[in-house]
Amino acid sequence: MLRLNRMTDYAIVVLGQMAQDVGRVRTAAALADATGVPVPTVSKLLKQMAGAALVSAHRGAKGGYSLDRPAAVLTVTEIIQALEGPIALTACVDGAEDCCEVEHSCPMRGNWNRVNRAIRSALDGVTLADMLDPEGMFPVRTPPAPSPALHAAPAGAAE
Repeated sequence: MLRLNRMTDYAIVVLGQMAQDVGRVRTAAALADATGVPVPTVSKLLKQMAGAALVSAHRGAKGGYSLDRPAAVLTVTEIIQALEGPIALTACVDGAEDCCEVEHSCPMRGNWNRVNRAIRSALDGVTLADMLDPEGMFPVRTPPAPSPALHAAPAGAAE
């Protein structure tokens, strides 16, 4: 099963909160309070995200962290890679951290690269802004209204 870890999910929640006021410096405690994510978890996430340049760290008495770019330019790919490393479905795709002992003779290697690129491309097309407004990305479609002609009594029918 392809599944993101819980920390990545929490990171999107924290970044979503930060995106409400881009550039504003906030502490881990304030973000934890606003999101319901525990303070130690928020602290760990902010350090990881600062290390990956997703957020900026500010030292001092009024220090904390800020998101300095709009949610519309921060891709889900960047967030996933900051927390989980390269997107690699199997050990044999380009950029994978693990090795496969049969990689050199596996006939599937190139095929997995193709699948991996397709998934990465799909994730590149989703931004934090999209995650904050899923209806804008995936609008709810209402079924068409029934045709009045379908509900009319057949010609010659008694009322």
